[in-house]
Amino acid sequence: MTKIVEATAFLVDVEVETERTDAVQAFLKQETVFVELTTDDGNTGLGYSYTIGTGGSAVLAMLREHLLPRLPGQDAREIEYLWHDLFASTRATTVGAITSLALAAVDTALWDLRCRRAGEPLWRVAGGFRAQVPLYDTEGGWLHLSTDDLVTGALASQAAGWSGIKVKVGKPRIEQDVERLRAVRDAVGPGLDIMVDANQSMTRAEARRRAAAFEPIGLAWLEEPLPADDIEGHVALARSTSIPIAVGESLYSMAHFRDYLARGAASIIQVDVARIGGITPWLKVAHLAETFNVDVCPHFLMELHVSLVAAVPNGRYVEHIPQLRALTHGELRVQNGHAIAPDTPGLGIAWNRDAMADRRTA
Repeated sequence: MTKIVEATAFLVDVEVETERTDAVQAFLKQETVFVELTTDDGNTGLGYSYTIGTGGSAVLAMLREHLLPRLPGQDAREIEYLWHDLFASTRATTVGAITSLALAAVDTALWDLRCRRAGEPLWRVAGGFRAQVPLYDTEGGWLHLSTDDLVTGALASQAAGWSGIKVKVGKPRIEQDVERLRAVRDAVGPGLDIMVDANQSMTRAEARRRAAAFEPIGLAWLEEPLPADDIEGHVALARSTSIPIAVGESLYSMAHFRDYLARGAASIIQVDVARIGGITPWLKVAHLAETFNVDVCPHFLMELHVSLVAAVPNGRYVEHIPQLRALTHGELRVQNGHAIAPDTPGLGIAWNRDAMADRRTA
């Protein structure tokens, strides 16, 4: 009584909650792709994936035309088999963003089913290491914000008991980045982690220059300084600076993470459950990082990542970027600077079906 009898997909657009800019792009909207699976015993699982403005219709087409037709009649409990079967069926388009995002929507729906059937929350089914994890804020650190705004946001996060903040870097001149970061550090003192994110905007030479200039500020990590496919550049940069290098949000394959870890090119892993292809490969990347004694601090999707970071022993931080409040009842619980993993069976996201229907585009 666990056979899949129906598999559907639909697309919902969610407006951004606040202006978000970095060194290379702006967050236009969240195209949210949903997959709903129903089994022959009447159970359902709802999974999702996303883009930040483009490509949602392509993900939806991949699901409807290629992946979902393979699911009816399959046993929903056999998640590993189903992930590999779907991956193999799209071999001509892997490794790539569209395929990974489509796989993630199916895989998260299967995990939602698994947890609901077990009557357990995701964080326990996926590992169960802790019930809450430290939180850091990105919403107060966007590139368009003034130095005064950065300081105000950092002080507010510190007062709320959060452990860290992220500031976007990549201003035209190095002195501009340094001035902004120094103002924040002077305001909050040494007790708050400051992460910086360059969003793949730098050349190898510029990344080395800016890392050297940033070192006296005492940063928790330097994120995506170089294009994600420049592993050699990240190897050289990691050797040249004491600042931990963070990568992962723009990697779409477990093998890419293996290469970064094996080469010592990253000491913070930011695997994104949507971009890696779902919870199934996310957990493998997290456990791989554990074998290298490397922490996992995933990118975005805080409503889902809180449960996964809570599931593994090397989960260090959840990134605070609220984006699903328009589609949910309630929001992420925060207590004493920590995100609390939902204790309800399934993914732990209380979807507002009426709001989803209102924003449905396809």
